[in-house]
Amino acid sequence: MNSDPIPEDKGPHFEDHSRTLQKLFEILAKIIEDSNTATGPVFIAPVGNQTAAIGREVVFSCSVRNIGKYKVGWLRASDQTILSVLTRTVTHNARIAVSYETVVNGTWRLHIRQLKETDRGCYMCQINTSPMISKLGCLDILVPPDIVYGGDTSADLAVSEGDNATLSCRATGRPTPRVSWRREDGEPILIRASSTGGNTFDRHETYNGSLLQFHRVERRQMGAYLCIASNDVPPAVSKRVTLAVNFAPVVKAPNQLLGAPLGTDVQLECYVEAFPNTINYWVKNRRGSEDEMLLEGHKYGVREERSGYKVLMWLLIKEFTDQDVGSYKCVSTNSLGKADGTLRLYEIKIGFDRSSRGKDHVSIIGGLAEAAQSSGASNGSKGIFRCVEKLLHCLSIFLFVPVLL
Repeated sequence: MNSDPIPEDKGPHFEDHSRTLQKLFEILAKIIEDSNTATGPVFIAPVGNQTAAIGREVVFSCSVRNIGKYKVGWLRASDQTILSVLTRTVTHNARIAVSYETVVNGTWRLHIRQLKETDRGCYMCQINTSPMISKLGCLDILVPPDIVYGGDTSADLAVSEGDNATLSCRATGRPTPRVSWRREDGEPILIRASSTGGNTFDRHETYNGSLLQFHRVERRQMGAYLCIASNDVPPAVSKRVTLAVNFAPVVKAPNQLLGAPLGTDVQLECYVEAFPNTINYWVKNRRGSEDEMLLEGHKYGVREERSGYKVLMWLLIKEFTDQDVGSYKCVSTNSLGKADGTLRLYEIKIGFDRSSRGKDHVSIIGGLAEAAQSSGASNGSKGIFRCVEKLLHCLSIFLFVPVLL
């Protein structure tokens, strides 16, 4: 016959055993707690150093095990300024913030935004144990280059041709910037090969160094130079420095003797080199009277074209007549001097020679002898002009140009 099981009576001994077991767990927990307290907080990893450009953001991390009842704070090492305690920011600097993250251990992060050069230095993660323990991380700020104006950096410079000249450029930044020079117009920089003499020049597309030195400077070295500073932290910067080389005018007339038939337009030209800029004009020699300055009008066209220290000047004589035969001068003047070039204009006569070849042909006979007489040439020059004229006369017998009637 089946019977129901009789409930087990645990009795007072079981309750005593349970209380004993619970007390053992409490003692074990206390031992673990005391063990942790005895060990104290421990830094898990170094804070580490940071390098960042101005305007960026950096984050320092401080990871701690067994923080327990202690507190973590961030300080600026140089002056012991407290920046944060636990997750509370105590500095008035709005660019600084702190954050906290825990997975197994606690990590306190210091955020510094919109970096300034004054943020460079070391930062300390500190725990208020006795004695206090800390870890240090240092911040280096990269600064883009900047050219220092005034003092060690040249302003625009003007010197006389043949003098020495030095262009200087000083730049700041971190790391220290590299300084180089180039011409604004893209032409190579000319540096005299020897500072003591000689006319040999080295050509540099780019010249490296804060000083650009010219010995016995000449007009070809005149121009605008760019000082460029770079240090791999963008942006690179540049400064424009102008070197002016002063010299008196030099005038050249490429064609000093010109001839033209009557009724045509004749153009005279001169080349001028000078600096500072010149005043340029044309005059016609008048025998027995003062030279006549020629102005833009119905008879004359006057124009010029400038390129740096060079000027090309033109005089256009419209509908050339025998009154226009004579000597002309292109004149150039500036604060350092005056120069001119002389051009002589003569008539080329076109006549018909029907005696031997008929009415449908012409011969060209130059007026070189007359030009020599009108210009006051020497006897030797007159003889040369007459020989050339006779040669042209002989050629006209054999060379025929049909006349369109």
